[in-house]
Amino acid sequence: MSAETSVPRPRESDVDISDSALFKGLLSEAQFAFAFLEPDGRLQRANDVFSDVVGVPADRLAGRAPAEALAADLAQVVTHAVQGVVESDAPVTESRVRVRTPEGETRHWSLSFSPVHDDAGELRAVALIGMDVTESRQTEEDLRRSEERYRSLVEAQSQLVWITSPTGTVVEDAPQWRAITGQGLEEYLAHGWLDVVHPEERQQTEEAWKEALRGRTMFEWNYRVRTRASGYRHFEVRAVPIIRHGRVVEWVGANTDVTPQREAEEMRGRLTDQLGAAALRTARLQGATAMLAEALTVEQVVQVIIDVGRTALAADRSAVALLDTDRAALKLVNGEGVPEASGTTGEEIPLSHSSVMTMAVNSRRPVFAESPESLKSQLLEAGGDERVLANYLSNSDERAWVGLPLLAAGRALGALRFSFTRPQKISQEDGVFLEALAGQCALAVERATLFEREHRTAETLQRSLLPDRLPVIKGLELAQRFRSGSRHVQVGGDWYDAFVLQDGRVAAVVGDVMGKGVKAAAGMGRIRNAMRALALTNPPPAAVLTGLDRVFDATEEEEQVTTLAYMVVEPVTGEGTLALAGHPPPVLVSPQGTAVLCDAQPGTPLGWPTSRRQFRFVVPPGHTAVLYSDGLVENRKRGLDAGLAEICSVVTEAPPEVVRSPHMLLDFLVDRMLSGYEQDDDVTALAIHVPPATKSD
Repeated sequence: MSAETSVPRPRESDVDISDSALFKGLLSEAQFAFAFLEPDGRLQRANDVFSDVVGVPADRLAGRAPAEALAADLAQVVTHAVQGVVESDAPVTESRVRVRTPEGETRHWSLSFSPVHDDAGELRAVALIGMDVTESRQTEEDLRRSEERYRSLVEAQSQLVWITSPTGTVVEDAPQWRAITGQGLEEYLAHGWLDVVHPEERQQTEEAWKEALRGRTMFEWNYRVRTRASGYRHFEVRAVPIIRHGRVVEWVGANTDVTPQREAEEMRGRLTDQLGAAALRTARLQGATAMLAEALTVEQVVQVIIDVGRTALAADRSAVALLDTDRAALKLVNGEGVPEASGTTGEEIPLSHSSVMTMAVNSRRPVFAESPESLKSQLLEAGGDERVLANYLSNSDERAWVGLPLLAAGRALGALRFSFTRPQKISQEDGVFLEALAGQCALAVERATLFEREHRTAETLQRSLLPDRLPVIKGLELAQRFRSGSRHVQVGGDWYDAFVLQDGRVAAVVGDVMGKGVKAAAGMGRIRNAMRALALTNPPPAAVLTGLDRVFDATEEEEQVTTLAYMVVEPVTGEGTLALAGHPPPVLVSPQGTAVLCDAQPGTPLGWPTSRRQFRFVVPPGHTAVLYSDGLVENRKRGLDAGLAEICSVVTEAPPEVVRSPHMLLDFLVDRMLSGYEQDDDVTALAIHVPPATKSD
């Protein structure tokens, strides 16, 4: 056995790399362009790819200079490159050329030139290698265009792009961002974008950013950014993590300036609020106007003003004062006085004293004090007592005031005062609303004052047409109640009468001349006087109504409607007769509190052709007969039949002592029958009570 332990020799290849046929084959099969050039630049040898590129057959290239065989631009590139290799004895790479093919297509080639030395190290040739880079060049061009489009799009959309490390640290410059914020490069790289976020939003923004970093989720936020001009603009930001192989390699964010949109939204919001407030003020003014139109008396007007102050103005206190020109003072209609006026809480404020209300009346202009300081300044300027005012402000919880003059045709009627327990900003729109409200209140006060004066006059006139007092008769008690309707100021046509006839019996009547005003009052006077004359001449009810029909035809117009209930009753016994001319039937009330409607035929109103009839109607001792006008039982919500049933039901609820007293019985009936209903007509009632028999009788 041989002890040879040497390493076996490697197997040698059968290929001889110096074989020219092999070299030629490599050149012909290669996908790149190849050529050898002499140091002086002449072409020695080239492969087919090179020949195709330059468009010259290979056999025509050998021994020729580039300028003789190649296109001018390509010849210049090759010549300069060869000179560079010869001079530096080093490769020259990345020479880019464009070559147009015979088909007219432009191709891009990358040329590299390398020195070729012999065994002695002498430069024998320059090798040219060319690679077709058309596809990669196109890819680069597409990428460049894509980047340009992206950059243009970002700039057009006012987006500011920034990049941070995986931990959120700024690592690259953002020139656009710094141009807006005014940050220097060192400042931006040191503190980043968070440093210019508005202080009020910085902490929340930083927490949201850290949360996105931890969760590797998209960061979407909005905040205000301090600009170079020291103002703030609104930005929306969106940042996303770039993840490779499961790791975040960086964060890319884009900030979009949305200040114009935010300002537009805020403007729309303000306009919407203003329009909404204007619509609300208009609705409140319309509501107040409607309520004031329904208020007839000064008391009702004042209550509406208080309600409006509480609901429409959110005022904590309201006061209304009317001007007494004779005393040169304001008289409070409600409220607990105006303490800033004179240090008292009286109901009268001299115009010479300074207060919100007197200033409004004296100047004929609204007074707005949005704070205690504003009130103090205005009152002191108007001559107010500083000590009294200081004492008031230190003890009052009021912090804002409004004083409005009540003006009608330039004439002052009084003033309104609203106060608030908090500072109150009065805008120009609020001022317009308050002045309009004061104008409506002034009209309502004027109308209510006139109504009350005319109502008192009308009521006095109407009462003057009724008997001053009822006769006092032994064996008979009479009582009457008259309540004027509250929704009119004209004299009505309701009337009653009772008088003693020549034979000692008593005539009692309740009538109703439909309508209002002087015409109704005149008709009432004529019918009442004619009835007295007829009754004293021929007292039976049927005869009296027949005579009244003739009088009515002679004196009254055809469209006039007049009804009445007329009875004649014997004192002590209560024996009597009754006739109705289209009037509601009397109610007979027993001592036990039961009520019975008279079943006599109602007949027709006066002046209608008919045969008048009379009926026996007895008021037994202890009983009470009640004659009344339709205003007691009928109104807009209750028909006549329902009212007649209700009055009988009400009687049964009367206590015994009420039933025994005709005066108490009428009060009870009127109060209960009108309770829950708005009185819209006069109410007249006449009670005929026959006392129960006694042993002395």
